[in-house]
Amino acid sequence: MFLIFKRLWQVNWAEQWQYRANLLMYLFYWLVSPIIYLAVWTSIANVKGSVNGFTANDFITYYMVLLICDQMTSNIVIHTFAYKIQDGTLSGELIKPIHPLLTNGLVNNIAFKVLTIMGLLPIWIILFFLFKPNFSGVAITGVLLSIPIMVVAFFIGYLLSAAITSLAFWTTRVYSIHEFYFALILLFSGQFVPLPLMPKLIQDIAQYLPFQLFLYFPIQLILGKLSTDQIILGYVMAGVWLVIAIVTFNWVWRQGVKQYSAVGA
Repeated sequence: MFLIFKRLWQVNWAEQWQYRANLLMYLFYWLVSPIIYLAVWTSIANVKGSVNGFTANDFITYYMVLLICDQMTSNIVIHTFAYKIQDGTLSGELIKPIHPLLTNGLVNNIAFKVLTIMGLLPIWIILFFLFKPNFSGVAITGVLLSIPIMVVAFFIGYLLSAAITSLAFWTTRVYSIHEFYFALILLFSGQFVPLPLMPKLIQDIAQYLPFQLFLYFPIQLILGKLSTDQIILGYVMAGVWLVIAIVTFNWVWRQGVKQYSAVGA
């Protein structure tokens, strides 16, 4: 199995370098919204002094860390796999002795992620000198604790997106369904605005959904703003949602493959 993943990595890594323009397009797509939020909320905080206790530096550090967490936990499986179900090219992958989504699709996403992170670094450094954030609250312990959470969050997000992508076995509107899912992430992950600034109802619901694990929870971990109990609860929620994501994906995939029929079959 190691040799299989090694070969898949070599192929997908080389493939990603062939689509550099596409890579840059996705990178800027991911960066535009957080940078706009950073600029807007920082400007408001500078004028008012603070926004519900959030100072300009709080917003700067929050969104600077968010840029990194977003790249670590996001995925593009809907864009790299749904069309294979719809146009029938999945047939060739189903006859191979490896799972299409849990091997080649997963490695493709990771290769893409490594390249986008490489592209993010110089942009992040430029933003650092422009906004001059004060990261005095960041401790190595929080950074180390955030790494396993972001890894688990990536797999949760990947499996949930893969489950939605697998709905293409039944409907051609899978992209619209995934856009709705993405809107939920935007609302409950803390990307649009830190969760403490959202209505109480949104905060309460977010505690039980996986989306805060994608951004808000690792951001707060890195910034050192969580208590020990909150960290433990976050880890427990991550474990629970990982199990839910695995079960959900496996069920949707198996049901979809059973009734799959390639175009022209």
